[in-house]
Amino acid sequence: DIPSHLDDLPPTMLKKEYANLPIMNSVDDVVKRMLSLEMASQKEKMKVKTQQLVEKVRRSPNDNGSFELLPLSFTVAVLTARIRTLEEHLQKHPKDKKNRRFLLMDLDRRRKMLGYLRRVNYSTFENTCKQLDIQYSPPQPYTRRVTKRWLVKKALCIKVFQEKQKLKAAERLKQRREWQARARAAREQQE
Repeated sequence: DIPSHLDDLPPTMLKKEYANLPIMNSVDDVVKRMLSLEMASQKEKMKVKTQQLVEKVRRSPNDNGSFELLPLSFTVAVLTARIRTLEEHLQKHPKDKKNRRFLLMDLDRRRKMLGYLRRVNYSTFENTCKQLDIQYSPPQPYTRRVTKRWLVKKALCIKVFQEKQKLKAAERLKQRREWQARARAAREQQE
């Protein structure tokens, strides 16, 4: 079946609002199931996933995003929750192009943020990747595919550029001789 990224949560876990109510101990199993995360909406499940991942990245229990670079790792955690939710959705609905596009956009945003975090604060980057179980691979440098057509076009452009330089050199030489002649004429008039 579909792997769930809510590893820590059993499906019968109650929603946050109902978990601490004393009456829940005496309620029937059917009612508990109705109030559990198994029957929760996608939005509620997403909140729980996000909360779990943010808890992993947090330094201390009262830390809600310290000033240095931790908000970036919180954003990475939120994006990771969205990515995992979209992956699960796309496994059920493989032809959903709109959500596939959102998944790719979120993956790209997360990769860029992780790249920045890696450049600026490597220890936070490593900790974030380890806690969220992310494998970061840097983007490949852009390389042009060399084809015969491209090589011919490049050779033609170089040839045209060289011919243009020769023409310009001849014009510059002609201008320089004119300037020298004017300068000589000006000196002769002064004498």
